[in-house]
Amino acid sequence: MTQEKIAIQDEYAEEFAWCYGCGRLNEAGHHFRTFWQGEKTRTDYRPKDEHKAVPGFVYGGVLASLVDCHGTGSAALALHRKNGHEPGDGAEPPRFVTASLHLDFLKPTTQDVPLTVIGTVEEIHPKKWKVRAEVFASEECVVKGEVVAVVMPESFLKA
Repeated sequence: MTQEKIAIQDEYAEEFAWCYGCGRLNEAGHHFRTFWQGEKTRTDYRPKDEHKAVPGFVYGGVLASLVDCHGTGSAALALHRKNGHEPGDGAEPPRFVTASLHLDFLKPTTQDVPLTVIGTVEEIHPKKWKVRAEVFASEECVVKGEVVAVVMPESFLKA
């Protein structure tokens, strides 16, 4: 696991750190954390018992949330790096929101194994990034997804 590293979500400004999926300040949330792994991105997560769909299997909404937050976190990592920064260097990273989320559930996901999401990031516009994600339960790919993430508009918190 990569818990000793600084994740991009650890660097989000306080007003943007409340997401149920990845917000470090949301006590009830999942606390997903996204890192670089070479040129790809990685999020590790172990579902809790309350995240089951039926006994022994993970609820698909948790998997969707995992891919969603991994996608926006990966986009933030990519733009932060493009801007000359890395998590932990003191620069506040950009924050993204989801414009599109697509998932293909390939196999039922068993409850009792850690999950790893590996992402591939592609810039498609100066403010828009596409992240292809694969969720692995042990060594088996159980979900493939794609997130289109856009830089959070400045007006987002003013609404």
